[in-house]
Amino acid sequence: MSPFLGSTPATERWNHLRVDRRDGVATVTLDRPEKLNALTFGAYADLRDLLAELSRERSVRALVLGGEGRGFCSGGDVDEIIGATLAMDTAQLLDFNRMTGQVVRALRECPFPVIAAVHGVAAGAGAVIALAADFRIADPTARFAFLFTRVGLSGGDMGAAYLLPRVVGLGHATRLLMLGEQVRAPEAERIGLLSEVTEEGKASVRAAELAAHLAAGPALAYAQTKALLTAELDMPLAASVELDANTQALLMNGEDYREFHAAFTGKRPPQWKGR
Repeated sequence: MSPFLGSTPATERWNHLRVDRRDGVATVTLDRPEKLNALTFGAYADLRDLLAELSRERSVRALVLGGEGRGFCSGGDVDEIIGATLAMDTAQLLDFNRMTGQVVRALRECPFPVIAAVHGVAAGAGAVIALAADFRIADPTARFAFLFTRVGLSGGDMGAAYLLPRVVGLGHATRLLMLGEQVRAPEAERIGLLSEVTEEGKASVRAAELAAHLAAGPALAYAQTKALLTAELDMPLAASVELDANTQALLMNGEDYREFHAAFTGKRPPQWKGR
């Protein structure tokens, strides 16, 4: 994401999300607890635009995404989205579905690690948003459900058919996307959907700890690792090795690489600059 701005100023207030920034970590909270944080048109748009702004600013080194109340996110709001889409024509529906996909692309393409702190339900779009994060930290109450076929739509919504097989394998992905069955934390951890399971009520705490660790680390190295993980999913080995070589050559000219050597020889912790 280019850091250059035109005439549009940075957003001072996000109407559909709670955003806190501290010490290089952005904590973004879906804040409709009375609706299990069901997403609205505005919430999708705010997530898309927030991620773009944070990517341009380059001040955030890690992001934690969580939900207020009893769950992470129950998906699209039945009344405000599903009901509304019944009155839309094909062009409007395409615009809406492209917007939801842009949220997933923004999560995968932003130059900082994203950690989903999951408790309770992560269903439909909520499950895909968690899936698009780099880390998924959950407590034992977490349960995932890719519900799209249960409302008469394709299970391959918002990039789920691309991402899920790459995380859990084609067999598990087929079952989850076809049947829309709930996957609770123990099974989610077993099939690789979760990075870590915490004690009950501790997912957000552990996610904050991981975010702080990442924010204190070599941000440019993390950004390039994330970019390569995404780019090389569909590359042949020869192209991947060449891309790795080019990336490493550039990073070897960076300040952080020199700082590691200076810290190692000086027997002190490195002071990462993200450059």
